[in-house]
Amino acid sequence: MAHHPHAGRDALHAWENSKPTNYFEADHNLQTVLRFYLGNAYDVAHQNWAQLGTDAATHIDHAAKLEDRLGNHPKLERWSALGERFEQIEFHPNHDLTGRLVWRSGILAMQAQPGRTVEQMGLYYLLGHNGEMGHLCSLACTSGLIKTLQFAADDAVRDQFLPPLLNPNFDDMQHGAQFLTEIQGGSDVGANAVVATDNGDGTWRIQGEKWFCSNINADQFLMTARATNAAGTKGLGLFLVPRRLADGSTNGFFIRRLKDKLGTRTMASVELDFHEAVAYPVGAIEHGFKTVVELVLNTSRLMNAVACAGVIRRAHIEAKSYACHREAFGSSIAHYPLVQEAVADILAENYAAVASSFYLAHLVDRIETQQATDNEKATFRLLVNLNKYITSIRATEMVHRAIEVLGGNGAIESFSILPRLYRDTVVLESWEGTHNVLCLQIMRDIARFGIHTGFFAELRQKLANVTRPELVSTVALVEQHINNLETRLDQLRAEGETSLQAHARRWADAAASIAQATLLLAEADWELAQSIHTAKPDVIAHFVQRTLKPADDPISDAEYLPRLERLILHD
Repeated sequence: MAHHPHAGRDALHAWENSKPTNYFEADHNLQTVLRFYLGNAYDVAHQNWAQLGTDAATHIDHAAKLEDRLGNHPKLERWSALGERFEQIEFHPNHDLTGRLVWRSGILAMQAQPGRTVEQMGLYYLLGHNGEMGHLCSLACTSGLIKTLQFAADDAVRDQFLPPLLNPNFDDMQHGAQFLTEIQGGSDVGANAVVATDNGDGTWRIQGEKWFCSNINADQFLMTARATNAAGTKGLGLFLVPRRLADGSTNGFFIRRLKDKLGTRTMASVELDFHEAVAYPVGAIEHGFKTVVELVLNTSRLMNAVACAGVIRRAHIEAKSYACHREAFGSSIAHYPLVQEAVADILAENYAAVASSFYLAHLVDRIETQQATDNEKATFRLLVNLNKYITSIRATEMVHRAIEVLGGNGAIESFSILPRLYRDTVVLESWEGTHNVLCLQIMRDIARFGIHTGFFAELRQKLANVTRPELVSTVALVEQHINNLETRLDQLRAEGETSLQAHARRWADAAASIAQATLLLAEADWELAQSIHTAKPDVIAHFVQRTLKPADDPISDAEYLPRLERLILHD
């Protein structure tokens, strides 16, 4: 049979044309999970998700692609045309185009009232299909700043700085940044040395250097500074530093240089010096670091995980659609088991990341509306760190798997979004706490607050509520893993601190997979009870086999290959 010289290019055109033009309408699992948590409120929010789903798949996708080309990245402009210091970043015009589409969704304005986190994360997840795309960091930082002002600031500071952060008009809104890292400390925030001095009039003055400052064009900086003589994090206060003073002049900060990052390159990160910058305390000085963890970092860690879930979803779109249109050796590569397995891995990890991240969003809503139980609060405290850790690792792994499906084409920046997503996920792994920091934080919280007790109780209760016959055997398996996980934790704690630190990540890997499997089972039980056509039982079987069973188990599983064939057809 003769080969047409244009057949390969025609197939690639077909591949491009097969991709969804609305990421929301194409994602049936997302729709089902949102219904699961929101009930009747789903219908009210549907149109907003659908609009952003279209924008993300079309205008934002194209704009982000152009903005990330070499030569189009942010540039530092320290002086205006009239010689005035303004420490500004010049962005490609597409940056503002994208920003207007993002902000008009009301993604930050909805924080004016509590209980809308699940709805908000639905929007954020859709944006995550395009990686960081120059704005996800800004949204996460601003979201955390909004919560900090709402729950920790005094009336005067809140009334002055909160309203512009809730403005849905991109052209006159204000957005936030958060600066914690210093060169000598890194994740060891207690080593921070930037100093805050009380000015005696309700304001403070900030002096020192911050090492990693993202979203530097923000109008409001939330930052830590050493405000008392207390050692470590106890001496850190939390402050809001406005970009401009009341007379319009630039506050006392100076940009040293832009960070030349591997990923998230359309979002400007810099090194900063502060010289007598005017600052406003946010909450009690002695509660500064506690506020950072509970309101700033926990918000960013949830949003980081939701972004990773969106990235994994985009990786599945790219890999699955390519596999169905690319031919090799007389057949589309989607017919080959190794390709089917790669696509199934990505699909399962997307479902798992959605399950754990939107459950956390649901817990935020319950906590902020005073409905959460003690077990739910304990579960949130443990899972928010665990989930950020596992979703960021799996996002990088799954984008890599998708690149593998595309072969050499997957490594070409101009051919596919996957190289950009891969670069971004490496940064997402480090943002808001490195893997080791998060895992050790979980162990410290377990030792100090006993949060594992509530975590295990919540997982067991969810499994007890799963009653569908087709899920019962998997429930029993996961229950056994919970028992083993609890026993292993007791052993590690008995062995001492060194053993606990050495094996913290191994324990976290198992705990994350068990939690995600439990939450997937809860979703599947509800979907089956609602007579919703769902592939979740197959997805759960694949996920559990991949993460909780021995590595050679698929060889003896007669259902493994038929399951792969079913999952390659699933969207």
